[in-house]
Amino acid sequence: MALPYPFSYLLFLLLILLSSLPNISQATSRAPNRMLALVQNQPLVLKYHKGPLLKGNITLHLLWYGTFTPTQRSIVIDFLESLTSTSAPGAPSVSTWWQTTESYRGGPCTLVVGNQILDETYSLGKSLKNDHLVALASNPKLNSAPGDRVIHVILTAADVAVEDFCMNQCGTHGRGKNGNSEKIAYAWVGNSVTQCPGQCAWPFHQPLYGPQTAPLVAPNGDVGVDGMVINLATVLAGAVTNPFEDGYYQGPASAPLEAVSACTGIFGKGAYPGYAGNVLAENATGASYNAVGVRGRKFLLPAMWDPLTSTCKTLV
Repeated sequence: MALPYPFSYLLFLLLILLSSLPNISQATSRAPNRMLALVQNQPLVLKYHKGPLLKGNITLHLLWYGTFTPTQRSIVIDFLESLTSTSAPGAPSVSTWWQTTESYRGGPCTLVVGNQILDETYSLGKSLKNDHLVALASNPKLNSAPGDRVIHVILTAADVAVEDFCMNQCGTHGRGKNGNSEKIAYAWVGNSVTQCPGQCAWPFHQPLYGPQTAPLVAPNGDVGVDGMVINLATVLAGAVTNPFEDGYYQGPASAPLEAVSACTGIFGKGAYPGYAGNVLAENATGASYNAVGVRGRKFLLPAMWDPLTSTCKTLV
C-alpha cells in the first residue's frame, strides 16, 4: 500500500537530512574521548593567601564544658598526645597522619597538651552562641606566657547546644584574644551523640541523608566521642594551616575548604559519597580504624589535603 503523499514527502526530506549528517561510525568512535575529557579529575588546590601559619611548638589548652566521663576525656587526650608522638605501637600511626601538615609552608608543627579546665557547672548555660565560644576561649585560666604559640580547645558535652551545631557545622576554629590582648587561635567541637550523630558522628551512625550504608563500629566504643575525634582532627588541621583566615584554603574566607574539610567523607582508598573507603577492622570487635596512637589506642581519621600531590591523602 502506497503511503499518502504528505507522509512520503516528509520521509523524503528526512532522508535528505540524515544524509547530510556526519558518518555515524566516526561520531561514535570520537565520543569516548570527549566523555573522558568531561569527567577527567582536576587537581584539588588550596591556595596559600600569604598569612601566618601556626608552626613550631604549639600548646593546646583544653576547656571541657559540661560533663565528660574520665574514659571520654582519656580518648581525646590519647588522640592529642598521639599527633606528634613517635611511640605509637603500630602502623599506620596518628603521627604519620599529622606529618602531612609539615608539607605546608613553615615546616613541622608539634602539639603538646597544656592546661585543662573542667567546667562541669555549665558556667554560660547549656545553649551557647558563637560569642560564648570566644569568651570561653579567652578564659584567663587558659593563658600562657606572652608570646607562646597556643590553641585554646573547647569541647562541649552531649547536652550542650551550640549555635549552628548540627545545622552548618560539627566544629569550628577561629581567633580571639587572651588576657594579654594577644591574638590567639581557638578550636571547638561538640559531642553530637544525642543531637545529630548522623551528621557529626558519621560514619559511626546512619547518615541523615544520602546513601544509607551500614554504620561502622566506633573504635573506642563511643559514637559521640569517636565522632568528636574526627571533627577535632579536622579543626586542628585547619587551625594550624589557616589560623587567621589568610592561610591555606579554597573558596570564600567566610566558608573555606581547608586541609581536611576539603576532603570530607574520605577515610580510606575507594571512598565515595556514603562510603568511607577501605579501612582497617579489629578482628574481635569489628571496630573500624585507620590509625594507631599512644597506648595502642585506635582512631578513624579523615583524609588530609597534601600540598605535594594536590590530592586528599589517606593512611590506608
